[in-house]
Amino acid sequence: MPDYIYIEVEGNENCDYMPMQVYEPQAEPITIKRVRLEEPDHPHGVYEVTGWSSTGEGTPVPATYAPVSDSGQARAHLIYGDDWGIRLKPEGSSGWDLENEDQFGEPYLILLDHSLVLVD
Repeated sequence: MPDYIYIEVEGNENCDYMPMQVYEPQAEPITIKRVRLEEPDHPHGVYEVTGWSSTGEGTPVPATYAPVSDSGQARAHLIYGDDWGIRLKPEGSSGWDLENEDQFGEPYLILLDHSLVLVD
């Protein structure tokens, strides 16, 4: 297990810049493909998630999940990707595309409820 997870996302077509964040994992990070979102800016439901890499002007790569220590909570749930963050789309929608308005990018996600992380 890594001692720390370092995340820094450069500004890109997928999401805004995020300066370096450091998290202490509480378990070994694993690859995930889906999360449940219950936030006001997007319809509630299951979303497919992928990491987003700068390779080829934007390429999907595996997304990663790790429970992490959080100063405000005992445990938070970190979803992160690559140097261009993560990308999400409603479950079952077609391929990954920066032009698809149903999809959106984020530097990373912090979820407070473990049940929102859907581990296959």
